Amino acid sequence: MPDLIASPSVRALAARKGVDLKELARKLGRNTILREDIQIGNRWPQGSETTAWDVDHSAFGPVIEEPLSRFARLAAENLTSAARTVPSVTHHDSAEISVLEAFRRSIGPEAEGRGIRVTALAFQIKAMARALREFPKFNASLSHDGMVLIKKSYVNIGVAVDTPHGLMVPVIRNADRKGVFTLAEELSDLAGRARNRKVRPDELGGGSMTVSSLGGIGGEAFTPIINPPELAILGISKAVTRPLWNGEAFEPAFMLPLDLTYDHRVINGAEAARFLHYLCALLKEPARMLI
Repeated sequence: MPDLIASPSVRALAARKGVDLKELARKLGRNTILREDIQIGNRWPQGSETTAWDVDHSAFGPVIEEPLSRFARLAAENLTSAARTVPSVTHHDSAEISVLEAFRRSIGPEAEGRGIRVTALAFQIKAMARALREFPKFNASLSHDGMVLIKKSYVNIGVAVDTPHGLMVPVIRNADRKGVFTLAEELSDLAGRARNRKVRPDELGGGSMTVSSLGGIGGEAFTPIINPPELAILGISKAVTRPLWNGEAFEPAFMLPLDLTYDHRVINGAEAARFLHYLCALLKEPARMLI
């Protein structure tokens, strides 16, 4: 192998951590060693290329360095691990939610009287919980070695919350056993406490599946990344009114874009399509959630 290339600061860091640079270079399959290689060690896959990140940006103009928060670093590590190890596919569909939205608005005064604001996400979580009962493979996790499928008897829905200090995913426990008012109340509570760093550690793990909703911001579609050790995540974009063919003519319909990313090691495309088709049917006819 050619001569080892490492800056003095990288060599000093390696010495402090007791890292053999020659051995690390051999494992990585390259002779250029970066600070990130020392910090992460041999978790980089062999032959990975990280030199694109090793840039002195200040050489091109003024910069401001802002350290990532602990939450942001943890989220970045989890997402990187998921993207690197999980063979994921995203299936896209849209649910017609005109009836659901009309019903949501109709119960607004009753909810307000209870001090609750019922958002569309509460109904979406209710439908997800029902779908997870119908499709148990989505309510499962793989063992660490990938040899055993662990099917869960509970239905816990993680909710991705954008906070000033990073992404957090508090979990609503036993979502399939709760009504829309209760779900709406818990959503508001968890989101508020997440933004104020008051979510307890026991409220962050043990999810069946996660939902990431961008409906309040916008966008037509996106590709959410699975939240390990879950096997799927549902992305929700902003609902819009679009013309829908009813067999005889076009009529306006309130359409909700849905993006289901799933682990292809366990779930195949046909199963994902059936899951989303079932979910769309529940959202189109919310009375079916009560059957």
